[in-house]
Amino acid sequence: MVVELTMLRVGFYAVIVVLLTLIALAVFSPLTLLNVLAWGDTKSTMVANLAYGSDARQKLDIYLPAQSGVPPDVVVFFYGGNWNSGSRQQYGFVGKALASRGIMTVVADYRLSPQVVYPAFVEDAAQAVSWTLKHIGEYGGNADQVFVAGHSAGAYNAAMVALDPRWLAKFGTSPAALRGWIGIAGPYDFLPIDVESIKPTFLYPNTPADSQPIRHVSATAPPTLLITGTADKVVNPVRNSGGLAAALSAAHVPVETVSLKGVGHGLLVGAFAPLLRSFYPVLDDVSAFVFRTSAAARTEGKIGRISR
Repeated sequence: MVVELTMLRVGFYAVIVVLLTLIALAVFSPLTLLNVLAWGDTKSTMVANLAYGSDARQKLDIYLPAQSGVPPDVVVFFYGGNWNSGSRQQYGFVGKALASRGIMTVVADYRLSPQVVYPAFVEDAAQAVSWTLKHIGEYGGNADQVFVAGHSAGAYNAAMVALDPRWLAKFGTSPAALRGWIGIAGPYDFLPIDVESIKPTFLYPNTPADSQPIRHVSATAPPTLLITGTADKVVNPVRNSGGLAAALSAAHVPVETVSLKGVGHGLLVGAFAPLLRSFYPVLDDVSAFVFRTSAAARTEGKIGRISR
């Protein structure tokens, strides 16, 4: 009886914590609060404000995990924001979260609309990934175990870099240099465009058909993890992630899908923050995919055979 009462109290307090967190997210700036919540991820350090290009927006931060004696796997993360908002500082909680799991994380800015239109932000993403492949070893990371990831618009950027070889080729490398990629609530098949704010960004109605990631699926695509929420009202998870997963599977590309019941668009990235991550396992899923894919590559003897 005492044990049952204790468990009930724990469950009650857990529900209260989640409710208070969700209320705070609604009242305060969500990203500011998520970064505040990340105070507990203190084992990582940051190398800030590194330039990967000449534009003021072409900067990145690296979150270094606690030293383990082994060069860690690396994730390059791109945030969302309809390609017209966002900054790497707002997503420090993502870098800290992954670093707390032993994954070196690069959080990169990219040029935004209306300063630029498609494909400039894809080019920036490719340039940031290329910089990482060429320089992450200088910061202790494993250049043979680089993943690219993103949320929402950032997942689109990640998908284009991982699936369409044109972009990394501009910087002397290719998707073959990537160990895998992760898309969280990404738009991969969204023509015709029905969101007014992004029509100019993609030159609509003259949007190039090859701007859609789903058109670039091939058997050479890197292993893929696609995470969605069933309550996402911003990006249709069935059409976008579901359709892309089917195309990758048909091309015999290793693809894993995770669908979180009742989770909405913003919460999918918010779940990287402490407190929330205990209830929404996005960080667990991403970390497990990275480690599992890296281990498989080691077993198959692929390490050291990547062309950068």
